[in-house]
Amino acid sequence: MGIYEVVMEEITVYTGLSPAAFFTIAGMMVVVYRYVTGMFVAPEDYNKPPVVSSANSELANKYFNPTTATTPSSIQVGDMTEQELRGYDGSDPNKPLLMAIKAQIYDVSSSSRNFYGPGGPYAMFAGRDASRALALLSFKPQDIHGNIDGLGPDELQILQDWEDKFVEKYLTVGRLLNRDPVPQPTQETKQT
Repeated sequence: MGIYEVVMEEITVYTGLSPAAFFTIAGMMVVVYRYVTGMFVAPEDYNKPPVVSSANSELANKYFNPTTATTPSSIQVGDMTEQELRGYDGSDPNKPLLMAIKAQIYDVSSSSRNFYGPGGPYAMFAGRDASRALALLSFKPQDIHGNIDGLGPDELQILQDWEDKFVEKYLTVGRLLNRDPVPQPTQETKQT
């Protein structure tokens, strides 16, 4: 008995399928796997510019030339109060999406609108100084403010790590002026 016959017989014994059915299912699994994995973008490819063929090089030079590219409509807002910052929470699509850490204001609208914009997992931080919440890794409304008094060295290190990530990833567009007083916990917020 040759290898071919042995393999075909073993496929039938182990799977209960005919060899034709086994290879059809295996082929379909490979196609589905390739299709599904093709729907996802590798993290390192996420922010790369689109690949343009040489046939469209004029379009590529016009629209994707890094020497002529400009930063997406990021504005310098300068100094502002926390109340003014709240107007940049993503509720107005014509305004940039801003948030602050340690009184530095960052424009998070270009690459992270889906995270910090309305409906995003971090939307509660938009238009606010989220220093304390980030340091405590907290989503509690009473922690979303800029007062970092009373934080321990570990929390301050976590906050510094967040600030380093923001400095690296986002444009600094301004600075917070006089800070609003820290909201005092109410009976309702203490229970949550």
